[in-house]
Amino acid sequence: MKERACRNCKTLTLEKMCPNCKSSDLSEDWSGLIVILDPENSIVAKTLQITKSGRYALKVS
Repeated sequence: MKERACRNCKTLTLEKMCPNCKSSDLSEDWSGLIVILDPENSIVAKTLQITKSGRYALKVS
């Protein structure tokens, strides 16, 4: 099964619905991967406006 990225929050998932924002607007066309472990103390997470730990795509088409 191919991993999909949510077009709303860019969370990566294997499911048919985003576990983060519950959207079903997912795309198999994404690039770049970032893993956020500690969003409260991460400058990258703050810059990308990510508030939850997880795997995220950098670009979703």
